[in-house]
Amino acid sequence: MDYKQTVDYLYSLLPAFHRIGKAAYKDNLDNTIDLNHYFGHPHLNYKTIHVAGTNGKGSVSHMLSSVLQEAGYCTGLYTSPHLKDFRERIRINGEMIPENEVIAFVDKHRTIIGNIKPSFFELTVTMAFDYFARKNVDIAVIETGLGGRLDSTNIITPVVSVITNVGHDHMGLLGDTLQKIAVEKAGIIKENIPVVIGESGLETRDVFIEKARDTGSSVFFADEEFRCEIQDNPTGEGGWKFTVENMHNNEKVSGYTALGGDYQSKNIQTVFCVCRQFENDLNITQKTILKGIRNVIKNTGLMGRWQILKRNPLIICDTGHNYEGLQYTMRQIDRIPARRVHMVLGFVADKDLSIIFPLLPPDATYYFTKASMPRSLDEKILKENARSFGLDGNSYPTVAEALYEATLNAADNDLIYIGGSTFIVAEVI
Repeated sequence: MDYKQTVDYLYSLLPAFHRIGKAAYKDNLDNTIDLNHYFGHPHLNYKTIHVAGTNGKGSVSHMLSSVLQEAGYCTGLYTSPHLKDFRERIRINGEMIPENEVIAFVDKHRTIIGNIKPSFFELTVTMAFDYFARKNVDIAVIETGLGGRLDSTNIITPVVSVITNVGHDHMGLLGDTLQKIAVEKAGIIKENIPVVIGESGLETRDVFIEKARDTGSSVFFADEEFRCEIQDNPTGEGGWKFTVENMHNNEKVSGYTALGGDYQSKNIQTVFCVCRQFENDLNITQKTILKGIRNVIKNTGLMGRWQILKRNPLIICDTGHNYEGLQYTMRQIDRIPARRVHMVLGFVADKDLSIIFPLLPPDATYYFTKASMPRSLDEKILKENARSFGLDGNSYPTVAEALYEATLNAADNDLIYIGGSTFIVAEVI
């Protein structure tokens, strides 16, 4: 099989959550443990950092990887989902796993794949762990896929655990309250391993404190340790300027980030707090942290975070797709002095839109669409549901058609926003 045939084979053989949703979710680690045993426990050959959270875990994972690369370490990075190419999920020093490695892995291990019948995610995690071990990485940043306690990545014992925040997403699987979701995410906290919590939410704080107490782990809330402020407008220095203040000694340091989005202030605070946990062991300096944050796109290939695709008209895409994430992006849109706002939107079918629609600007022009995957909500249904919340627009069967129409209608001083679902952004980038 060639590369495309190999990836198609994985999708056809194995259930994939990002394509079919809840039906692909496993409520145990049995397959992961069996695969891990078969491959000889590859994750034991290098250090790891484990990152969970409702929002921001992708940005934090990429920034941490970039910092470690700037420090001179051979750094693995496992994230999900991918935007354009399956290989985005598995990188070493920013370079995607080669196509021939994916082909060889599936071909060599097809018997065990057939016997265990793992999910798409279970097998992808195993592929990453095996690849990192064979390529002798020094350390790997591992992002959870969904939740934490039962996530396939949760067989590792990291040098530090990270939980960026807890929000309203995947509630049908993780729990119908923020406390229940926090319990699932707290499942990545390991015995005597420090944990950094990005945001100290009132409803979830005690969950993490109790879990850390049970495991003998030190717990740090990043928003109580550091405060980050980002300037509204990008500078000529290659990005947005930010200032981080140490809350204990009032020391301040300034740097630049190529990542737009108000929410990156939370992520930068988290990165600073995480790096402090291993700065002595891994020789991570403040200069290294600032370089890593500044060069995150160049070092890791991160895409889709308040990404400016064009100016005149201004076209921005963002992968924020749940209540908390869209809160930030809608506030930021409201501050942009655009004559008119055009919203190219699509969502997955299992998203609770009743809490999303009230966040969206009522005076914008909407272009309702869907990504080309089974989980997508039909654009006509989306249009009708949105209309009941006072959001008017037309529906388009493809993202390309929706964006084309928005571009036709937009003046140079307008804003076109593309989002709602990660998969809508993927089709535009």
